[in-house]
Amino acid sequence: MLPKIHRSRPDRSQQQLALLFLLVIPVMSQAENYSAQKLSANGIDIVRLTDSAHKTEVSIAPSLGNNAYEMKVAGAAILWSPYQNVGELAAKPVQCGNPFLEPWANRIDQDAFWANGKKYLLNPDLHNYRYDPNHKPIHGLVVWAKDWKVIATHADSHSASVTSRLEFWRHPDWMAQFPFAHTIEMTYRLAGGVLEVRTAIENLSTAPMPLVIGFHTYYQIPGVARDTWKVHLPAREHVELSKVLIPTGQAKPMELSDPLPLVGTQLDDVFTGLERGGGGRAAFSVNGGGRKISVLYGPKYPVAVVYAPPGKEYICFEPMTGLTNGFNLAHAGLYKDLQSIPAGGIWTESFWIEPSGF
Repeated sequence: MLPKIHRSRPDRSQQQLALLFLLVIPVMSQAENYSAQKLSANGIDIVRLTDSAHKTEVSIAPSLGNNAYEMKVAGAAILWSPYQNVGELAAKPVQCGNPFLEPWANRIDQDAFWANGKKYLLNPDLHNYRYDPNHKPIHGLVVWAKDWKVIATHADSHSASVTSRLEFWRHPDWMAQFPFAHTIEMTYRLAGGVLEVRTAIENLSTAPMPLVIGFHTYYQIPGVARDTWKVHLPAREHVELSKVLIPTGQAKPMELSDPLPLVGTQLDDVFTGLERGGGGRAAFSVNGGGRKISVLYGPKYPVAVVYAPPGKEYICFEPMTGLTNGFNLAHAGLYKDLQSIPAGGIWTESFWIEPSGF
């Protein structure tokens, strides 16, 4: 007969101590090398993904547009922000880190867009989108959306990830501007020192949903002056823009040097005809001081906007599903590659951020 195992019941003070311990520790999914933690930083709920072997941390703020506002490699921040912490960003939001542009990326040439042969008017009185300096609607509706919900965190011996969902269709003011019911799921996955940003959009409406979305990610090489950086732009076509930065529907062969030194150069340009390697990925990059950041676009990101203003210590490689003003250019017969999601369909694509030399 096996001996009885006697278990003493903890007294009330022990129970209270155990409960307090559960309340204060962060919620964590953890493997030996990877972890995905739900934390509070400066009063903001965040998720932090860690790859210890590659000394890489990524911090995401779901309530700030699900923005990966910080990515550090060996302590060096490779995503640009003007702030010291996420609390400052929440107090005075500006575009930095990894803003998501949806349901339109960059500019529309008027307060209206065409979809499926119909013209839809934007309502400026709802005050839920902004204008650029030329009074063009810019960057969609959800850059600072507070309603992202974390639906899964995971860490194993291969990666750490977090998936969040935004139910666009629940918001009447958004639907008034873009009347295509849909949901968005975004997964940040950190593996081997590389961050994948995977976006899945489900069209819940009864009509095809036109798709011109993207990310306006800000990169920097800390400790290395911007004017010493060099850029690789794997594109065959340079899109012609009007004076208000709207594509004309024309493009010319790529004429910029490779690599392109940023000294004396400013960019707010659009590129197509992307050159692709393994897995159909197009690899844009910036390097300086022996450090390099590569941004790999999946096949369903056929358009690249590159933004490098003078006097700023950052560069933006922006993966886009279509040309700026793609809705209206397509209706005018000037753009033939507009993507759409069929009724009930799901669109999915990724881009990857790969640092090296840090």
